Amino acid sequence: MGQGAGVPLRVVSYNIHSQRDDTAALAAVVRAARPDVVIVQEGPRRFRWRQKSATLAESFGLFVAAGGLPALGNLLLTSLRVQVRGTHCQRFPLTPGRHLRGAAYADCRVGDARFTLAGSHLSTDPAERPGQAAEFKRGLDAASSPVLAGADLNEGPDGPAWATVARGLTDAAVAADLADRHTYSCADPRRRIDALFVDPRITVVDYDVVDTPQTRRASDHFPVLVDLLLPTTG
Repeated sequence: MGQGAGVPLRVVSYNIHSQRDDTAALAAVVRAARPDVVIVQEGPRRFRWRQKSATLAESFGLFVAAGGLPALGNLLLTSLRVQVRGTHCQRFPLTPGRHLRGAAYADCRVGDARFTLAGSHLSTDPAERPGQAAEFKRGLDAASSPVLAGADLNEGPDGPAWATVARGLTDAAVAADLADRHTYSCADPRRRIDALFVDPRITVVDYDVVDTPQTRRASDHFPVLVDLLLPTTG
């Protein structure tokens, strides 16, 4: 963790539990963080998903960049400070009897820095996760600018899917020496299954798992809040 030259960016990665909890607290948590981008897991993915995604973004004071139904509930939100230059979504192969999952990507610019924002939510099935992690990693590796990837991996750092996604990237919690901060569950915090991985060219300035009475009402996961410095394009 350190400070240096670059363009500042504040990122939240957050599994919002399909908005099944206190939605007023959820909106207040994100607004209080004042993020430039939010990587959402378990966002709208079914009936009226476009309207629901827009309403969620508005409650945060942000705008929809990518995701929703095409990314199976992974949603990327940005502030007006961030210019979205292109987007695409990815769907992982379906295992019969399991939930269809995927990922969302947005190529972005802020100031003189370019980056690729990405988000995913891997399976609860340990047999299915490694294949999904490999698919997600292929998407990350294809990015043409430095990657910021937020994910609910549904396993800890000792798992094979985690290792696949993390390969060649910086785990923001490790960079901040705060890998002992658990993200799940809010009722009984005991696991770190939510993470933000960044390109090694990106500096991790600050990292937090926001554990407050409000975040404990807002979802079953704590939000991951990270301040970064992005390299400029020169």
